[in-house]
Amino acid sequence: MDDVTGFKSEIRDGMIIDWDVPIKMDDGLVLRADVYRPIQEGRYPVILSYGPYGKYLHFEDGYETCWNIMCKNQPDVPAGSTNKYQNWEVVDPEKWVPDGYSVVRVDSRGCGRSPGYIDLWSLREAQDQGLCVTWASKQSWSNGKVGINGISYYAMNQYQTAALQPEGLEAICAWEGAADFYRDMSHHGGILCLFGKNWYDMQVKSVQYGVGENGYQSRMNGDWVSGPETLTSEELGSNRCDFDKDLYENDLVNTEYFQSRNPDWSKVEVPMLTCSNWGGQGLHPRGNFEAYTQSASKNKWLEVHGKEHWTEFYTDYGVEIQKLFFGYFLKGEDNGWDQRPKVQLQVRHPGEKFVERFEQDWPLPSTAWTKFYLNYHHMSLDVSNPDADQTVSYDPMGDGVTLTTTPLDEDMEITGPMAAKLFVSSESTDADLFLVVRAFYPDFKEVVFKGALDPHTPIAQGWLRASHRKLDMALTRPDRPYHTHDEKQPLTPGQIYELDIEIWPSCISLPKGFRIALSIRGRDYVYPGGADSGLSNMKNKFTGVGPFLHDDPRDRPLEIYGKTVTLHNSPSQQSYLLLPVIPKK
Repeated sequence: MDDVTGFKSEIRDGMIIDWDVPIKMDDGLVLRADVYRPIQEGRYPVILSYGPYGKYLHFEDGYETCWNIMCKNQPDVPAGSTNKYQNWEVVDPEKWVPDGYSVVRVDSRGCGRSPGYIDLWSLREAQDQGLCVTWASKQSWSNGKVGINGISYYAMNQYQTAALQPEGLEAICAWEGAADFYRDMSHHGGILCLFGKNWYDMQVKSVQYGVGENGYQSRMNGDWVSGPETLTSEELGSNRCDFDKDLYENDLVNTEYFQSRNPDWSKVEVPMLTCSNWGGQGLHPRGNFEAYTQSASKNKWLEVHGKEHWTEFYTDYGVEIQKLFFGYFLKGEDNGWDQRPKVQLQVRHPGEKFVERFEQDWPLPSTAWTKFYLNYHHMSLDVSNPDADQTVSYDPMGDGVTLTTTPLDEDMEITGPMAAKLFVSSESTDADLFLVVRAFYPDFKEVVFKGALDPHTPIAQGWLRASHRKLDMALTRPDRPYHTHDEKQPLTPGQIYELDIEIWPSCISLPKGFRIALSIRGRDYVYPGGADSGLSNMKNKFTGVGPFLHDDPRDRPLEIYGKTVTLHNSPSQQSYLLLPVIPKK
């Protein structure tokens, strides 16, 4: 593509900043990008991001509580920068340009300063980002090598774009990014999650192109974040998808809607750093692990950390990892990255303690896959299956059942994917299963963590709608059941069904005397210690699962999902929880 001229350029804070650079797409639409680059003439590698959150919107203005929490807990984040150009979930140019990078931020189609129709995570967006990558690789200030970097949205669309293999793309760093639009975000185990609807209202509509004077004014340059035009409500509505409707109506994965949004892993060959958060249950971590295990890339690394969803990306710890990775692939630096072990873990301990450890692969090769059998008479998790038939029933709208181990007789680390096998009957034609892996102190106080969003997050969670029990046997592993979600198989009331339930990967190292527990419920986990106030960019208070709620009455009518569920166990129908126990070295 040829350069398109007509943008504002200035020198500020040791950088050349090009505001609203036009990038013409293959259908004629012009997107707008900001380019931050070194003052000294030369050709530099490019760090690019493409997404909907408004490149002119200062982090603190759109996400005040997130910014305040991060700066209070991590003073290294604001240090070494004026912070004038901090932007939600993308790199701070003041920490990258002095190190010899050009930073390109593109407002995605229909958002911020870019006109067009919003169609989230669509193939069109992936194609746009690919065209932006190629454009950036051909600019006079570029060395021809582009890396995509960013959190969440800016991570999720990397996989889609990488599968298109655009010219100039040399590496991607997907930080806390879902990969399967259906399984990771919109329908957990086939159950509709309300996060998408609420997030769209709060974080995308608010910065749609055309909000203009009714929206934010940028503290970066004084212009309208979502301008320059100010459109009517009717015009804004006609320029965006109905995201809630799209998710509700596309309730199976084998629709064109979802198929076009999921990456073809066989074509994701670019060098990759995929970074996950143990506490992100409900959105991101599954995608980072799937990207590492499923992509065709021969050069891929996995890093897993804790703390809030947005924090480690901006810390010295996170920036150092990113710069080592991109320095090797975009600059050709001999920095030892190619000798680095493939997996870097911050192993989680009670009390918000993390211990760094490097491993060679994921799941960890040393894993001792251990079955804990469900004993419904004693409500316990046992090392052997009961020798007699057992049943227990529960009200799906109550707290379900919780089974616990005896106190651990030695320290135990659980790190990796998990799964459960249950035998279930329902009084109705379906049932929703919510599984929660929990841990308890010796005094039975629950071990919870600062999750990616919710400060009282349990160890791990899994979900399955019983009518979605069909497995894809080609992709299913004992530790990671993989459901097709391509048809609904209603239950016959009273009949027993075998269900294999995926529980998302997690990590916990428990001391001797602690207990592990499994809760089986018919609704979302609720932290028994009460609600948190939430975040300024989210609608709901946090009660243990953050914004990842599954209580839409359209999707879960009580006449179906409110009926009694019975769990069964017998010598021939053995129910168990499969845990990845890591032996002591």
